[in-house]
Amino acid sequence: MILTITYQALTVLKDAVGIAGNIFAFGLFVSPVPTFRRIIRNHSTEEFSGLPYVYALLNCLITMWYGTPLVSADNILVTTVNSIGAAFQLVYIILFITYTEKDKKVSYPFSHMHLVYCSGSAICSVNQFFPLCSWQVRMLGLLLAVIGIFSIIVAVSLQIVNPFSRQMFVGLLSCAALISMFASPLFIIVR
Repeated sequence: MILTITYQALTVLKDAVGIAGNIFAFGLFVSPVPTFRRIIRNHSTEEFSGLPYVYALLNCLITMWYGTPLVSADNILVTTVNSIGAAFQLVYIILFITYTEKDKKVSYPFSHMHLVYCSGSAICSVNQFFPLCSWQVRMLGLLLAVIGIFSIIVAVSLQIVNPFSRQMFVGLLSCAALISMFASPLFIIVR
């Protein structure tokens, strides 16, 4: 009897914390809206960087995958909020690509180092092929690299037969992506 009440109380607590987390995460996802209003109003990305949105998209995709029943059971709130977050980040990246100046050239010293460190060799190879390309081409390349990295993560994780190992693998990648997402604005400061 006591165990049943405790289990039910923990389930209700888990759901309440999950809903509160979704509300806070939604607030985080809509926080760039004033920045993008300014970008749309001025028809220019000015000195803003699109890299934080790329990292946030990667984080949302990996964490969304983590919340699916194929990786971890009973985490539908994780899947829903990160699906919404991925949609927001994708819209932000598309707006960034749309409003970037056509003739703006990019060359900054730490671009190769932080991209290799945070998101893997696929993004680094994009920088090697486009060392002085416009932000539009670079952002499109980064977007394609994120989709490629996410596809590889899904394919590799589905090859892991043990459910606990799969959950740990995707969970650790999700943690790494979360750290890179929150650290990405720091790389802009370094520049």
